[in-house]
Amino acid sequence: MTDDKSFAPLLGDAAIAIWGDMPRDIQEALFETAMKARPELRHDLAVLLHERHPRTLHPAKPT
Repeated sequence: MTDDKSFAPLLGDAAIAIWGDMPRDIQEALFETAMKARPELRHDLAVLLHERHPRTLHPAKPT
């Protein structure tokens, strides 16, 4: 049987490919979940996603 770690890269690649088509709340949930494990990569992942999907550039959330 295949373990979770075998599927994670497939799902990651798929998420990156369709990132710009996802609703913002789904993008944020996925991003925050991914960054729990590797917070030091937060900026780099944000840059990658914004460069590949320019329409994901959102105004800052109201505080």
